[in-house]
Amino acid sequence: MKSNYKRLGAYIQPVVGRNIDLGNLPLVGLSIQKKFIPSIANTIGTDMSTYRTIYKNQFAYGPVTSRNGDRITIALFNDYEKALISQAYIPFEVRDTKELEPEYLMMWFRRPEFDRYARFKSHGSAREIFDWEEMCNTFLPVPHIDKQREIVKEYNVIQNRIALKQQLIQKLEETAQAIYREWFVDFEFPDENGKSYKSNGGEMVWCEELGKEIPKGWEVKPFTKIIKLSGGGTPDTNNETYWNGNIPFFTPADVIDSYYSIRTEKNVTQLGLKNSSTRLYPKNTVFVTARGTVGAISLAGCEMTMNQSCYAITGINGMNPYFTHQITLSAIAKLKNEAVGAVFAALVTKDFDNQILLEPDQNSIKLFGEKIKPIYESGLNIVLQNQKLSELRDLLLSKLATING
Repeated sequence: MKSNYKRLGAYIQPVVGRNIDLGNLPLVGLSIQKKFIPSIANTIGTDMSTYRTIYKNQFAYGPVTSRNGDRITIALFNDYEKALISQAYIPFEVRDTKELEPEYLMMWFRRPEFDRYARFKSHGSAREIFDWEEMCNTFLPVPHIDKQREIVKEYNVIQNRIALKQQLIQKLEETAQAIYREWFVDFEFPDENGKSYKSNGGEMVWCEELGKEIPKGWEVKPFTKIIKLSGGGTPDTNNETYWNGNIPFFTPADVIDSYYSIRTEKNVTQLGLKNSSTRLYPKNTVFVTARGTVGAISLAGCEMTMNQSCYAITGINGMNPYFTHQITLSAIAKLKNEAVGAVFAALVTKDFDNQILLEPDQNSIKLFGEKIKPIYESGLNIVLQNQKLSELRDLLLSKLATING
């Protein structure tokens, strides 16, 4: 053990406060992203006095580790002055913030090495528990408080840049969707004179299937007559020739329900394939999660393949990928409601077959692609920048183990 490593139990203490006064406080839970989230628990008829009270700058963690895969649910509470959490969580706090900065400690908890340590130290037959004693027996470097605050400041600069760029991505997404609605919902796409079609007398015809007027020449078709739906497959994980290659391999965890999902050179070499027994899909292919958490959607930022829990969606007859993405977004809410399955929710081909969508004329689709392309290209560029920032942030977390003084 390095000389600057200290036992965490010397710096933290449990919080035992209960909601005995039945205060009207927010009820929160924890996610595997190491964040507090609003609780969706049904508390009707529940004795709320048994719930724990957590205050700003206090921590909580879920001691049961066998339900969350490789990650530990632990987070630092900073959303409100105080809130309620389930008695299933263990709240605690730093004894003296002049010796240990809470945000510095949270950085340590974000390290994948801590997750692996906590899983290794968990014990139990029916379910594995990382108990309070094991938490206190965790060792970590505790440099001078000024050094801790310097490290936290550097980390927060990176985090704030990532958050700002994520806001820019969201604005681009909103802009693209607004243009799609203007053209293909409100029917104000440019006519042959460059004027808004419907507002300037564009010819409309009644559509029985949709119960409204649509532009002349447009057709109502099943989703799978407008797009091509493809499935994936999982390589033989026992075959060493498959892994540690440069072919990106998509799973539902990579479909981030945002603009673009990418794998950089760094994580491709760790999680990519040397050979692919399934089809390779080009950049800008639309991916949708089909099992478990269904309906997440994003574009592939590079050529890749995928497992059987995703669908790849591409346009028919040379349809541009940006329209394909937007028309899939327009249908995804209804598709989520079609998810079925006894154990896990799932989307199957017939769910896509049953979706009736409006297909515009080919010229409007082509013009839309040309107009929207710069927005998507800007989005991908920002996603790539954020990926680099995320790697820098992860590098900073990894270096915590070598901090001195």
